[in-house]
Amino acid sequence: MVIVRLKEVTKKFSDVIAVNNVTLEINDGELFTLLGPSGCGKTTLLRSIAGFYLAEDGKIFFDDLDVTNIPPNLRETGMVFQNYALWPHMSVFDNVAYGLKIRKMEKTEIEKKVNEILELVKLEGMAKRYPYQLSGGQQQRVALARALVIEPKVLLLDEPLSNLDAKLRIEMRNEISRIQKRLGITTIYVTHDQEEALAISDRLSIMDRGILQQIGTPHEIYSLPKNLFVADFVGECNIIKGKITSVGKYIELETDSGAKLTGIAEEYRRDEYKVGDEAYATIRPENFELVNTTKKDNHVTGYVKYTQYFGKINRLFIDALNMHIMVDADPIKTRDVAHKNIDIYATPESTLILPK
Repeated sequence: MVIVRLKEVTKKFSDVIAVNNVTLEINDGELFTLLGPSGCGKTTLLRSIAGFYLAEDGKIFFDDLDVTNIPPNLRETGMVFQNYALWPHMSVFDNVAYGLKIRKMEKTEIEKKVNEILELVKLEGMAKRYPYQLSGGQQQRVALARALVIEPKVLLLDEPLSNLDAKLRIEMRNEISRIQKRLGITTIYVTHDQEEALAISDRLSIMDRGILQQIGTPHEIYSLPKNLFVADFVGECNIIKGKITSVGKYIELETDSGAKLTGIAEEYRRDEYKVGDEAYATIRPENFELVNTTKKDNHVTGYVKYTQYFGKINRLFIDALNMHIMVDADPIKTRDVAHKNIDIYATPESTLILPK
């Protein structure tokens, strides 16, 4: 397997910069996800790595090999497309075997490899079926098997689960993770689904307007977003505007409504915080707790406008601090809180202060 390195890669379409000066290193055997909204440049970046697009600037390396100008068929990558791209007139066997036949491999070796990969993706006994005879999840497994059977150095997946229903998506993402870990293949995965990205990734990057906004583990991305875009895009987040009143062990700010909030900041960023500057307190809905007594800091009283029941949690929408605050709470304890006042609290350690 290989380390994939991008150095200052830029890709344009006319005057539109789809990928903007991206530098990135993806580790050997890592499942790395490119996550972002539609149009952010993640698929363009993936296709540039595959060789379908040639970058205007920058270099792409597989280990120490510069593949920037090497055609796609010589880069030794396997690609799984969003629409599967199966040949409708070919059986499962022939779809999977196609890349091996192009490479003029011996018939007996082709049969051996195809049968092994079909077993890996749990499609034993389906070699003679045609795509129209398969479910969406089975078609996705065929597409994955076809990409893997050629033993690529890098596996590329472009929104591979977007055409599946919610339950099947979870099943297939677990299968992809299982297969990737078993093979130890360097894998780059594109999705706009935050839950999917957090669930399967060793590391991920958040993209917006062609720029990598943050790179990190799922925990780092979710718990310590670098900026407001990441905080707002990944999961649900309450973003509360205010002005900094104190910088010390904790950052203190006063909100537009006059409330006082205390939170943390990453140590290496402390020079970015100045008293009087505008800043934002970010609090995840699950980090609020219901309280019966007033606490000095981060205590908020609000009116529960309505609730949404999600089974394991009840999401409260609370009018407070001149905005709607989202709070995830025990559904049993909050069954009858709608249209009532309620007290909530978030610890300073769960309140991240971000500069403007």
